[in-house]
Amino acid sequence: MPTSSATLPSLVVRMLRHARLGDGLPLLDLGTGAGGLTAYASHRIGDGCVTSLDVDSYLTSVAGERLASMGYHPKFVTADATKHVPGTYERIVCTVALPPGPGLRAVLAALVPGGRIATTLARTSLIVTGWKHTNGDVIGRVERDMAGFMLTRSGDDYPPALAELFSVAREAEGEQRCTGRYPVVDVANAWELRSMLEVTTPGVELGYETHGRTRTAYLVHPDGSWARASAEWTDAPEVHQGGPQRLWEALERIRNRLNAEGALPLLGAHVRITPDGVCHLSRGRWHTSMGAL
Repeated sequence: MPTSSATLPSLVVRMLRHARLGDGLPLLDLGTGAGGLTAYASHRIGDGCVTSLDVDSYLTSVAGERLASMGYHPKFVTADATKHVPGTYERIVCTVALPPGPGLRAVLAALVPGGRIATTLARTSLIVTGWKHTNGDVIGRVERDMAGFMLTRSGDDYPPALAELFSVAREAEGEQRCTGRYPVVDVANAWELRSMLEVTTPGVELGYETHGRTRTAYLVHPDGSWARASAEWTDAPEVHQGGPQRLWEALERIRNRLNAEGALPLLGAHVRITPDGVCHLSRGRWHTSMGAL
């Protein structure tokens, strides 16, 4: 699996706008990568106000050399942001997807009261922005904008995917067999569906493949649940499911809501992130929490 990427330049600019940079306000760029956002920010507010953090020492080293050749000398830090973030900042921009709950606590602690964060949440494409209040809560919203960033990691590589369970999903008959209501979809690239699935059923990993006109989607979960849905083009799929949860049914409930209401309640939702990293989302009568133990 890739462990780093160069973010689309237009997305870099959008994330900086979401963070509302200001002259003289210390900024943390979380997720150095190729160093693009660090370079933009250094040019905009001055490199003396910019710190760039990544878990990979190679990335911070090479980005430092790259920016020095351009005449910029921001501070680079190698650290695991899910465990500890050195320093405090008025603005934090994350181009990695942070896990709600304990993995978000260190980043929130590094944001000063009155400061602003712009980040995505793990396994979603939701851009969350908010201001930190004196009680430690971050209050904001889910922007009407989306982005897909890699998950944070704690070491040189990501832990192995659920390979054995994917093998089961590809071959097993399933404890339950049924005909699905909707065509097979590549959930990973249906960003709003993917985001809502993570909100309602956290931790699902995805697979998708095509053979001619046949499309097959796989969903697996660390608790041992799995689902496979396969069909030709837009035909109703044959669905196999196993384990304690019915993952394809969870996805179809989301698609039912989308079809019935014309939209999901995510974009524009109100957000409150408590110091323990739990993200509370609400919009109208809908509300949920992400990252609660």
